[in-house]
Amino acid sequence: MPDIVLTGPRDIADPADRLVEAMRRIYGYRMTTTSGGNLSIRDADGTVWITPARVDKGTLSREDIVRVGTDGIVTGRHPASSELPFHLGVYRERPDIRAIVHAHPVAMVAFSICGQIPDTNLFAKSLSICGPVGFAPYALPGSALLGEKIAEVFAEGFHCVMLENHGVVVGGTTFQQAFERFETLEFTAKTLIKAAALGGASVLPPALHDLAARRGGELPEFVPGPATAQERTARRVLCDFVRRGYRQRLLTSTAGSFSARVSESGFVVTPAGADRAVLNPEDLVLVDSRKREAGKSPSRAWNLHAAIYAKHPEIHAIVNATPVNATAFAVSSQLLDSRTIPESFVFLRDVGKIPCEQIYHATAEFEIKRPVSLVENDGVIVLGRTILDAFDRLEVLEATAEAILNSLPLAPLKPMPDHVIEELEQAFPA
Repeated sequence: MPDIVLTGPRDIADPADRLVEAMRRIYGYRMTTTSGGNLSIRDADGTVWITPARVDKGTLSREDIVRVGTDGIVTGRHPASSELPFHLGVYRERPDIRAIVHAHPVAMVAFSICGQIPDTNLFAKSLSICGPVGFAPYALPGSALLGEKIAEVFAEGFHCVMLENHGVVVGGTTFQQAFERFETLEFTAKTLIKAAALGGASVLPPALHDLAARRGGELPEFVPGPATAQERTARRVLCDFVRRGYRQRLLTSTAGSFSARVSESGFVVTPAGADRAVLNPEDLVLVDSRKREAGKSPSRAWNLHAAIYAKHPEIHAIVNATPVNATAFAVSSQLLDSRTIPESFVFLRDVGKIPCEQIYHATAEFEIKRPVSLVENDGVIVLGRTILDAFDRLEVLEATAEAILNSLPLAPLKPMPDHVIEELEQAFPA
């Protein structure tokens, strides 16, 4: 599947192209089905562009997109989505909303058929991106009544609305924002479901939401000299792994910070707010001696990365990520036991858990003692001597977490005994 660009606030892309590209991403990551879901964009002049009815979402083209004029006239080679009434209703009630995503991703459908909503207080990122979630009672799909019920909930100020026994509707001031809310809400719902198998999840207290919002702080700028060969290579390789991590659902488009050391005091790191699916080497931000590359904003986790590099000269790559299975352990009270198979223990050793306030408030004195740690109500931190080393550990961590969760309905976990662990430690020293 080709990379997909979802543009930012001043969007000059053709609405039809944007809808096709976005549906390709949503369908490609199994967040909707061939026949399910619909997307729309309200143009600056009030024209609404919407996906068509009864057209394969996996083969959608720009010629399939339907135009709805301000006079109500519908033009296109297909009928508009049967859900057009609720799109128009939301746009009437919320002049600030310019894009809508409606789909049936499995985790949010699970919540909708139970009459529940995902608690976005679980993560700082979820609450800041999605806000609290509304709920609209059931009405016949495509009916005017459903449109009225959804529009009423949006009129209360919600940006994300669960539909009883149906799915979810998400709106945004830009299509990028609507997509980010949709993806983040599904990740939150998946994490809550996975954590339920571990005894349930704890939400993040309000004070820590505030601390997360303030993390990182301001950095003075500097104008770097010509890039070294080491920096050029690090930028290219890091971007390759960030995009791979996104494709493998190890992070979302808005969450996940990757960095690589390029000198004794400097490292390149993912930028704040950039879509991880389409990151390019020039998008990365050079941070050196606690100064940032001029004109760019680094991830708010830069302070944490700087502290780790300063304390651990042997570390050359750091990953903050949100793989859903490992993150389920991070939001629960359960520890992740890496003593499952030899590969898991050799790559991960004993997996620790760190309170998120230590991460959000990281100072130059912060020290991390394990190559892999869960961060409460945040995600995971993985360290490596190379970028490949860190990414490999991230993959093994998520595979191990998923295997443990899959084992729960079968029988109690049987970790490898102490003598096996001792043998592994001798054969594969850390």
